[in-house]
Amino acid sequence: METKPINHIRNFCIISHIDHGKSTLADRLLEITNTVEKRKMREQYLDSMDLERERGITIKMQPVRMIYKTARREYILNLIDTPGHIDFSYEVSRSLAAVEGAVLLVDASQGIQAQTLSNMDLARKQNLKIIPVINKIDLPHAQIKESREELRTLLGFDEKEIIEISGKTGVGVEKLLLEIIDKIPPPGASNINDEPQALIFDFEYSSHTGVIAYIRVMKGNIKKNDPLKLLKANELFEAGEIGTFSPKRIPKENLSAGEIGYITTNIKKPETVKVGDTLTSKLNPQPALPGYTDIAPMVWASLYPASQDDFDALKKALLKLKLVDGSLSVEEESSGALGRGFACGFLGLLHMEIIIERIKREFDLDIVTTSPNVKFRMNLKNGGEQTIHSASDFKDDGEIEKIKEPWAEIEILSPTRLSGNIFTLIEEYEASIENTEILGERMKITVMMPLRELMRDLHDNLKSASSGYASLSYKPRDYRDANLTRLDILIHEEKVPAFSQIVSPRRLERDSRMIVEKLKKIIPRQLFAFKIQAQAHGKIIASETVSALKKNVTGHLYGGDRTRKMKLWKKQKTGKKRLESLGSVAIPHETYIKMLKRQ
Repeated sequence: METKPINHIRNFCIISHIDHGKSTLADRLLEITNTVEKRKMREQYLDSMDLERERGITIKMQPVRMIYKTARREYILNLIDTPGHIDFSYEVSRSLAAVEGAVLLVDASQGIQAQTLSNMDLARKQNLKIIPVINKIDLPHAQIKESREELRTLLGFDEKEIIEISGKTGVGVEKLLLEIIDKIPPPGASNINDEPQALIFDFEYSSHTGVIAYIRVMKGNIKKNDPLKLLKANELFEAGEIGTFSPKRIPKENLSAGEIGYITTNIKKPETVKVGDTLTSKLNPQPALPGYTDIAPMVWASLYPASQDDFDALKKALLKLKLVDGSLSVEEESSGALGRGFACGFLGLLHMEIIIERIKREFDLDIVTTSPNVKFRMNLKNGGEQTIHSASDFKDDGEIEKIKEPWAEIEILSPTRLSGNIFTLIEEYEASIENTEILGERMKITVMMPLRELMRDLHDNLKSASSGYASLSYKPRDYRDANLTRLDILIHEEKVPAFSQIVSPRRLERDSRMIVEKLKKIIPRQLFAFKIQAQAHGKIIASETVSALKKNVTGHLYGGDRTRKMKLWKKQKTGKKRLESLGSVAIPHETYIKMLKRQ
């Protein structure tokens, strides 16, 4: 395969809000460039997981190399299709570092959404050439004129720059291809004698070849058997197979400056390879490219096998998923109620749902997932510090000097006519409105709130309050002082650590009542009456009593021997009192599962 001149290469990605048609547009590009034969095409071709096609979202970034012939010459178009959901913003930032331009896609029926603005900001910070495109113009309710106006007034594009297409029917896609060639600059020039320097923007793992790094070559040339070095990891290796994506891996003799492709490393420890690391020559290393900070999980939840017999199978499943998803964090833990399991860190709630769904589908495992939480930092009165994400590790009030929790900046984009509903919704959360800005027919509301509050179904509640018209994006900010306490649950005056929760004063009474009422419904009655109590700051906040199970001790007696019956009833009453003072409530495993399982 001959190497094309660098000025014949165009590297670009597609960015947009979720479900604005990125994958469908990618399908048409593959079709028009004959990268995939028409008979082999299927919807969302670059979305390799069944889960992606079912949900209509992109989860894993998939690069592809296309060849497009114009009347004058042949071009290499390297496309990176990116996820649109907030949780996968880090994938978007990786792709932006590997390209020179971006197609900004806007759904004609929805207009500009919160994540459109967020991704646009990321692209502008990378100084990428951005091509504004209105998609889904074939829809009967498409608002093409309004979408053009928003691109012009909100994002500052010139009227002549905006292209209208239908990713579904293919209308306008050829014009877009020519615009990509015309407007997106080729990669920067590189001397053929330059030492190699490449950016790792993603990777996968093979038990046969080890880590397969996805790279964008910035300078020089990389060929098989070259001695190479990962700068950040300080790891040396010899280049194995090298190639490009079409979209399946196609071996190639070498990759030169400006190209996007893959390289097998034979590194069998996937944690060695970091996204954002620089790959360079072992003999004459080049400086590190501007990289990324390590991805930190934002949301934590505990995963337990429904049966402890499946613990090893769950461990194997999580480790396999971690090999292809470096953003997943896994720590082994143990619970008195549920046995052995894992504390897992995720990028967000959708990321968590995807991992859980993959465990169930791909490994056929039944698992229990606790409600998600964030990481809290505690300064203790004895001078110590502790970072926790579980209520069972939360210290007693008397031991804590200060608690800090992560905050997030949320941007909500809503039609101005629905802003009243949005403000009412925000009042239900521990949040402060920092700024409001009128953008044509829309309002942008900037809100600061604790990350734990964001996880209280803000996204779903926002959709309900706005009939689906509002959208949000968020960025993690700093850690701030928090007023939080541990809410303990006592069953028959015994604390059950598995039911403890971390709550704020604002939600203390409401959560206490909700928990004891739920437990009253699901804990089986005993032969004696017992109390279910919610306790915080040493005080009982809410209480419910479960009445004793009635047993007919006189059923075997005939006739009206009242004295005999009275004796048996008295004996039963005495026995229940003794059980009440000595007994403990038997809580079945199923009750823990019902209580701890995320709703």
